Amino acid sequence: MKSHVWRPLFVALGIVALILLVRLVLVPSDFGVHEQGYMYGMHRKSNEGEWKAVKVKYQGSETCKECHEKNYKDIKNSPHLEISCENCHGPLLEHPESPAGLVIDRSRELCLRCHFKLPYKPSDRGSLKGINPDTHNPKAECVLCHYPHNPIREVKK
Repeated sequence: MKSHVWRPLFVALGIVALILLVRLVLVPSDFGVHEQGYMYGMHRKSNEGEWKAVKVKYQGSETCKECHEKNYKDIKNSPHLEISCENCHGPLLEHPESPAGLVIDRSRELCLRCHFKLPYKPSDRGSLKGINPDTHNPKAECVLCHYPHNPIREVKK
């Protein structure tokens, strides 16, 4: 064969060899290795301890149920049942140890994230009851009239 075939072949083999050498240096030896043998995936046996030490930022509404049973029952019987408590109150990362770590946002902007009227008929977002904030009680906070855990229920005045 002529050299015009061999040269590109040697270049390609050189690139493959370079990639394998770089992989040998950069990828840890226990990457993808488990008790059952080699497995594909982004897992390293040696850093499981690091992942166990990471605190979970979001913990779900079930965690709130332990201390806030009344609010949990209210929201589970409302149109807001699909919304996690942490969507409005922030992550529970340090809440039980530090109650100040949990935000109670009563702002109009928080409600408008979901209830701003959008003309998207084919999407689920378009099916939410929306308001025009310029005409619906402008400059008033929503919590003055609506109970956030169950907005169908009227606010006691």
